[in-house]
Amino acid sequence: MRQCIGCSEMKSKKEMIRVLRTTEGDIVLDATGRKNGRGAYLCKNPDCLEKAMKSKGLERSLKTAVPEEVYEKLAKEMEQFAEP
Repeated sequence: MRQCIGCSEMKSKKEMIRVLRTTEGDIVLDATGRKNGRGAYLCKNPDCLEKAMKSKGLERSLKTAVPEEVYEKLAKEMEQFAEP
């Protein structure tokens, strides 16, 4: 079980998307959940990304500052994974 940094709900790893800070410092979505780096989990709901942005939960979890353009990129990628 993993906790969503947006809504704080506990869900299985397969039901969530991992946001990853790579060793190079890039912030990407990890659909496989297997890439190396520091990760944080979000529900497949764009609202959870919004909540994580407002509460700075993503920055706390990844232990780095997250620029606005990275949030925009994550929001576009999140649309691919969004549940219907």
